Amino acid sequence: MRAGGRRLRAGLIGLGAMGRNHARVLAGLDGVDFVGVQDPAGDPGGTLPVPVVTDLADLLALGLDYAVVACPTAWHEQVGLELAGHGVCALIEKPLALSVGEARHLVEAFESRGLVAGVGHIERYNPALRSLQTRLEASELGEVFQVVTRRQGPYPHRISDVGVVLDLATHDIDLTGWVTGQPYVSIAARTASRSGRPHEDMLAAVGQLADGAVVNHLVNWLSPLKERSTVVTGDRGCYVADTLTADLTFYANAAIDTEWEALRTFVGVSQGDMIRYAIPKREPLLVEHEMFRDAVDGKQTGIVSLREGLRTVEVAAAVLTSAHQGATVPVPPADPATRHPRQRTPGHPLAQDTATLADE
Repeated sequence: MRAGGRRLRAGLIGLGAMGRNHARVLAGLDGVDFVGVQDPAGDPGGTLPVPVVTDLADLLALGLDYAVVACPTAWHEQVGLELAGHGVCALIEKPLALSVGEARHLVEAFESRGLVAGVGHIERYNPALRSLQTRLEASELGEVFQVVTRRQGPYPHRISDVGVVLDLATHDIDLTGWVTGQPYVSIAARTASRSGRPHEDMLAAVGQLADGAVVNHLVNWLSPLKERSTVVTGDRGCYVADTLTADLTFYANAAIDTEWEALRTFVGVSQGDMIRYAIPKREPLLVEHEMFRDAVDGKQTGIVSLREGLRTVEVAAAVLTSAHQGATVPVPPADPATRHPRQRTPGHPLAQDTATLADE
C-alpha cells in the first residue's frame, strides 16, 4: 500500500476496449481494491479476477468509494446520476456526455453532493503534452501564434453512438485549452460522412482563442495512417508533440547566414536548432488512475474536473453547430469556475456577450 493513504474500493462500468484497459490498471493499482464490474453483456471469457454483474444496483451493493464509467457516451448521464445519488465518486470517460444539457446535469449532481468526479481526457496525462504544457506555462515559446492538431486513423468499430467530433476531436479541444491556458472564442467547422454511418467521420475546423491565437483541427476515421500530432508555433519557434510515441521536439527560430549561394535555394533564410527532449514515459492511463485515486483520498491532484469536461462539450457543440450552419459561430464564455488556473478573463472582442448555444 502507498504511504499515507487509505485503501479504496473501486468498481468499473463497461467492458468495451477502453473498459478492459481500465480493468487492467485497476487490478494492479496500489491502494485500491478492485471489487467488481457492471456490464450488460457480462464477461464471457471469464478473464477478470472480480465479479461481473449485469445491473448497476448489484455493483453498488459491493460498497464502492468510486467507479470508473467506461460505457457508451449515451449512458453517461444516467449512470453518473445514479452514482452521484448513492454518494459514489466517479471517473467518467470522455466525452463527459452527449450534450451540453446532460453534461450540466452531471456537474450539478456531483458538485451539489461534494463528490470527487473527473473526466478521462487521457491526453492530459501523456508525457509529451505534460512537458509541453509546463514549457508553455513558463513562457519558453513566448507568445503563442497557432495550435495545429492532427488526429486520424481507421474507424474504431466499437463506437456507434457518436461521430468524430465527440469521440476524437474532444481530445484536441481539451488539450488545446489546457496547454495554452486560453478558452475558445469562435469556431468554423466542416464535417463529412463518407463511410455510410449516421455520424460524421471527418472534421476540419479553424478556431480562435481568447488571446488571438489561431487553432486548426484535422480529424478523421478514414485514414489507414494513424496520426496524433500537436504543433504549437510561437515567436521563438515551435513545439511538435507526437502523442503516439510521447515525443516532444522543439524547433528554434534563428537566422543564420551562409556563403554557399547554391545552398540558400534549398534551406531558406532561417534555420534553428532542433531539440528532442528526454522525457520519462509512464503510461498515461496509469497516471490518470493514480491522480484520481489520490483525489478521492482527499489530496490535491491534477484531475480533469467535470466543469472542464462540460467546457469541452460546449466547444464540441459549437463545432457541430458551425458545421450544420456552414458558418463561423461564437463559443460561449467559459464559467469562471471552469477556467484553467492560467486562463485570464477573455479580453478578445469575440469573447464578449456571446449567447449560450442550444444543446445538440
